[in-house]
Amino acid sequence: MTPHRPIVLSVEQALSMPYATLRFVHQGWRVIKVEATPVEGRRTMGDPNRAIGKPVGKGSMHSYFVAPNVGKEAIALNLKTEEGRNLLRRLIRALPVDVFCTNTMPARHEALGIDADSLQALRPELIWASISAWGTAHGEVPGYDPVMQAECGYMDLTGDPKGPPLQCGPPIIDLKAGDEVFAQVALALWKRELGAAGARIDVSMGHAAVSWLQTFLPMLDMGSTPEELRRSGNEHRQFIPVNAYPTADGWLFLAIGSDAQWRRFVGIEAFAGLDREDWRTNEGRRATKDELHRAIGGVTKGIESRTLAGMLAEAAIPNAPIRRIEEVASHPFVAGDLCRTVAPSGDMLRLPPPAVPTRTLEKTGGLLPFAPGYGADTEAVLVEIGCRREEIREWADRGILALGEEG
Repeated sequence: MTPHRPIVLSVEQALSMPYATLRFVHQGWRVIKVEATPVEGRRTMGDPNRAIGKPVGKGSMHSYFVAPNVGKEAIALNLKTEEGRNLLRRLIRALPVDVFCTNTMPARHEALGIDADSLQALRPELIWASISAWGTAHGEVPGYDPVMQAECGYMDLTGDPKGPPLQCGPPIIDLKAGDEVFAQVALALWKRELGAAGARIDVSMGHAAVSWLQTFLPMLDMGSTPEELRRSGNEHRQFIPVNAYPTADGWLFLAIGSDAQWRRFVGIEAFAGLDREDWRTNEGRRATKDELHRAIGGVTKGIESRTLAGMLAEAAIPNAPIRRIEEVASHPFVAGDLCRTVAPSGDMLRLPPPAVPTRTLEKTGGLLPFAPGYGADTEAVLVEIGCRREEIREWADRGILALGEEG
């Protein structure tokens, strides 16, 4: 028996929900991305991320848009019109759609006809999922990753203690929210297989972000002061020494997470001079950590990175070079698991692998279709549900939908 291939319809833009639905693509599900029709006076079409980064191919395609949207189909509907909303409803019923997703601001859901009540009235078994700043109960609040990092304490925890607050490099709250949609949708589909009805999944970026503060918020109620938890640069707040240290030709990150590791560390001849009584316990090292960091750096700066890494590895001490971003794709533990896609130019593009390998990607060798052009699949998808080409073109002329570009 061939397993059912879920169909996902997603009114999405930017990163949080496109990343969630990319994870569905990795599973081999069918994902149809719904974008808005062109707005007069606005340069970009559909998802604003189409216009960000370097041009790729032709038309609306730019580099920032590509990776989260590979393997999808793209249609363009004007949900501000009754005809556009009717077409969305028709898609929900006729395909039929298993999962509907959106990261549109909740305050706009009802006007666009994408609220859970309206769509589940059409299809009670539908799994409906939303991402927003603070959930559908706070529908007027926009959700942007760096703003949420600021509001949820992340920027108070990131950076040099003597410097300004900093955001994390990757947009981790967008990605965390997307991961949460993936997990909750998978759970809802499993429950539906067991006989449950549809589900409503309301992912708050803020709650998702704060849920990760496991080693911060509770410690405030167990004797830690805020100052102990704030920005600490590269060092760990609790385990000492965990830090980046200079070498003769660069930097190396060292992580000692136990007193047993410390004993092995000072057993290395180069570091034998650090075997002090007061440094034999983590709390003892923590009491004079600045002195300890200086002492370790005084030794490491005279040793080349490769030599130092070998010494530490031999003693089973966790360490790593500070790898440049352009080197990550060739990492020996990563290179064989990368996803790939072929650009319109014919160039092969490397894509991040999924967090966990999937059978679908194993079958394709990680190769995924290139991201769709704006409105590229509008006509084909509407013909699939019984619309006539003549009426589709008439709707396009009236601005109800957009027939688009090739990728």
